[in-house]
Amino acid sequence: MSTPLKSSFSKLTRINFWIIFFAFALPQLCNAQSKSNPNQPVFNHAALCAKNLKKTADFYRNVIQLQEIHHPFNDTVHVWLKIGEGLALHIIQGECPTTVHDIGIHLCFSVPNLDAFIHHLDEMNIPYGNWTGQPKKIQLRADGVKQIYLQDPDGFWVEINDSK
Repeated sequence: MSTPLKSSFSKLTRINFWIIFFAFALPQLCNAQSKSNPNQPVFNHAALCAKNLKKTADFYRNVIQLQEIHHPFNDTVHVWLKIGEGLALHIIQGECPTTVHDIGIHLCFSVPNLDAFIHHLDEMNIPYGNWTGQPKKIQLRADGVKQIYLQDPDGFWVEINDSK
C-alpha cells in the first residue's frame, strides 16, 4: 500500500523535486561548506526540458529577466541562463514527458521589489497567483516574505518572492 506522499507524487515528480531542491536550496550551504572542505562539491546548474526552446527561453529571458550566457554547443537546442554567481539554468529542447506539475515543486527567484515585478507581469499579461491558485493574489509566508507563483510554457512552476 502506498503512503500518501507516494500516491500524490509520481516517480518523475519526486525526481524533479530533488533536482530542483539541490539546484536552488543548497547553493549557499555548499559554498559555505567548501571553505572548510576544499573537496566539497558545489552546485553548478539545473536543467529543464523544453518542448519549444525559443518560447521557453524567451519566458526566462523576458518574463523572469534572466541573462543569457554563453554555452559551448554550436546548436539550436541549448540555452543557458545565469541564475547566480557561477550558477546556470540550462534549457534543453527535447521530447519532454507530458506531466502535470505540482506547485510544491518549483524554481524560486527573489527580487528586490515584488510590486515592481508584479507590475512587469501585468504589463506582459502573464498570469500569476498565490499558493492556492487564487489569481493575482500575493502569498504571505510565515516569516513575512511575499510570494507569487506562475508557470513557464512547459508547465514548470516558478515562485517569485521578496526574500532578502
